[in-house]
Amino acid sequence: MNTSSQYAVIMAGGRGERFWPLSTSKRPKQLLDLVGDRALIAQAVERIKDLIPAENVFVITNADLVDATCEALPELPKSNVIGEPMGRDTAAAVALGCALVEAKDPKASFAILTADQVMGDLPVFNRTLADALKLAREEDVLITMGIQPAHPDTGFGYIRASEAYEAESDTSFFKVKKFEEKPSLSRAKEFVDSGECFWNSGMFIWSVRSLRKAMLRHCPPLTRLMDLMLPHIGKASFDEKLLAEYEQLSKISIDYALMEKANNIVMARGEFAWDDVGSWPALENHFPQDDHGNTLMGNAEMLASDGNIVYSRGRLTACVGVSDLIVVQAEGVTLVCAKDQAQSIKQMVKRLHERGDCGELL
Repeated sequence: MNTSSQYAVIMAGGRGERFWPLSTSKRPKQLLDLVGDRALIAQAVERIKDLIPAENVFVITNADLVDATCEALPELPKSNVIGEPMGRDTAAAVALGCALVEAKDPKASFAILTADQVMGDLPVFNRTLADALKLAREEDVLITMGIQPAHPDTGFGYIRASEAYEAESDTSFFKVKKFEEKPSLSRAKEFVDSGECFWNSGMFIWSVRSLRKAMLRHCPPLTRLMDLMLPHIGKASFDEKLLAEYEQLSKISIDYALMEKANNIVMARGEFAWDDVGSWPALENHFPQDDHGNTLMGNAEMLASDGNIVYSRGRLTACVGVSDLIVVQAEGVTLVCAKDQAQSIKQMVKRLHERGDCGELL
């Protein structure tokens, strides 16, 4: 397989606030070894090494995380780690990634991947990705990757698929009928029961040519960003120019800016194990549980307690007579949270920011 014209752009700009206090702005989730023995971003690069060479992998992160990201990814050229001067959501990152790829190969196909997902069945994942890259290279389509839902989940957006899309590959492709927002639980159950809805993985595959064409039609300001940045890639003027252009952009996701508008969307069905690892409860899928359903990481002791998630590396945490809690000792902070309130940890981080005296802990 000739991989020289295949690229990947890995988005690594998140702050991972739902994993606070372990994940902080200086060392966010993607730089942590939450699952496995390497940082999540390093796993994201490693899993595609047989499909996409390191020199063809770009990582887009926050400007203040470039050094830490380079340290986590010694196999990548340092020039392939790009720092955004400010967050402008995923549409801007995708456009910037397209310009980076185009500067090396205008005829390339490339994947947009994320830095903080966990995959299983890696041969199946790589086969699916390879088939999608091939289809993107050959046809004018924008490919998204959908995951067969294991259960109704309110934390994911969904892709509603329609009829099969013919392609010569082992991967099943479908035309996309609609993107669905994160649903209520009852609506999520309807999605799963319908058999035609898939979790939206946030992974996309397309050619430079097809993405440019679609952006020109549906979101011209992002085409302008690509055009203006191309002459500065690899030059000393890059950071200054990127700041000037980013200051003029609105925050918008690639889903809203493009995917919900285009009519040439195709979904690749992902039949591999996949986990977004979006918040503390996700770790129950990756660590063994004791006889009482407690997931323990580090030094913890339970008495008459069940269904808890405890992270306590470096000091002892003891729980007595409690159930369904998240208890985290990390970075000089103790977090105690009801498990069903895990999504609210982000709100707590916001409240602590507003306090103004917790900067070093956030």
